[in-house]
Amino acid sequence: MNAQPAPASVSAEVEIERWSGGALAHTTDLVAEEVPVALVYHDVPHVVMLATPADLEDYGVGFTLSEGLVERAEEIRGVEVTCGALSADVHISVAWERFTQLLQRRRNLAGRTGCGLCGAESAADAIRECGPVPDGVSVTSAALHAAIAELSGRQPINARTGSVHAAAWVVPGEGIKVVREDVGRHNALDKTIGALSRAHADFTAGYMLITSRASYEMVQKCATVGISLLVALSAPTAFAVRLAQRAGLTLVAFARADQHVVYAHPQRLK
Repeated sequence: MNAQPAPASVSAEVEIERWSGGALAHTTDLVAEEVPVALVYHDVPHVVMLATPADLEDYGVGFTLSEGLVERAEEIRGVEVTCGALSADVHISVAWERFTQLLQRRRNLAGRTGCGLCGAESAADAIRECGPVPDGVSVTSAALHAAIAELSGRQPINARTGSVHAAAWVVPGEGIKVVREDVGRHNALDKTIGALSRAHADFTAGYMLITSRASYEMVQKCATVGISLLVALSAPTAFAVRLAQRAGLTLVAFARADQHVVYAHPQRLK
């Protein structure tokens, strides 16, 4: 569950001109890779996202769960990744009754680096309500800020490229247990959710720490799988705050070294 991709496999070295302090230098830089990743259910294409080409089995499982395409992890029957020179396909099989439901809400649109609402065809599909989250964990401010301090050292791809997001699973008393990185913030979250599911982790035993803003979809994905506490280093949106309030999810944002702001359900912060 703690396996990390080799940074060289998800970045490329390119020639650049660097201007600094009035001087121009010809050198090289490492930039993050992103490729089209097609999520295919029983040979039927569902959506294409731009993603970092790593941890794609985790991505397939996490996306399927967080988008509510299945209700339980046991309904995911298998995941297989095939990689080409310029793209990748994630083939996912699910319980047949779930597949027939998926066909009814089939989405055949391309996503943009994990942004947007994953190609939802209608506003009703996009604004999918979530049930109330479990009680989950509580965490002290000191423990939260210890995890924030730990996170930067757990992002090898970002350390080399400076352009990817991370989603970290934190267990109170144990610190960060799982981190996944991706050029798309939703993708990073889905990969971490998928890694946890594949390891049969308990979603009520920890909380999610993300390096991005807390948008509606990030709250929606966490609430869908039963994560009750989401902490973002950047800002929330009002749409996300309202969903967190309705779902009973504790939403923390602007989580920095010396501050954090609780936008919904502060009872889990001690």
